[in-house]
Amino acid sequence: MKKNSLIIALFAMTVLFSNEIIAQKFEPLDKSPMDAASFPSSYKISDKIVKVVYSRPQLKGRDLAKLAPAGKIWRTGANEAAEITFYKDVVFGGEKVKAGRYSLFTIPNEGEWTVILSTARNVWGAYFYKQDEDVVRVKGKVSKSDDTIEAFSMIFDDNMNLHMGWGDTIVSVTIK
Repeated sequence: MKKNSLIIALFAMTVLFSNEIIAQKFEPLDKSPMDAASFPSSYKISDKIVKVVYSRPQLKGRDLAKLAPAGKIWRTGANEAAEITFYKDVVFGGEKVKAGRYSLFTIPNEGEWTVILSTARNVWGAYFYKQDEDVVRVKGKVSKSDDTIEAFSMIFDDNMNLHMGWGDTIVSVTIK
């Protein structure tokens, strides 16, 4: 019994006086912080129809065309591929999509972007993108912003349309 008490006392002292065990090493803020947008956007409404979670890279003087090159698959943000969740069946860019969670990829181009919903989930970037995992591919309408959008951003307007903006480019997809 004395031996067990001694072992417990030594362990307790180690825990109390060891920074290794007690202190946590938290990571610094991410350079491309994670964010979310939803519809309806009010935090007071819990019955959402759609929510997208993505990371927000910043231009920091860089050229958008180099960060999201034309004609190449892009993870639509930074870090992990963006994930979009539909809590109800929707029509995304004119295509029927069942309720569920999907990765959101894009292919930038001058006049329009291809916007892709994929069954792939929990993927880093677009390095492991496979076209055979596509659920739908739709065209996103491209317009120009009057102001430069420093950090990649996504919002849903009052009609539930998705708008993605970065630099002077805004890409829009209808959702009904």
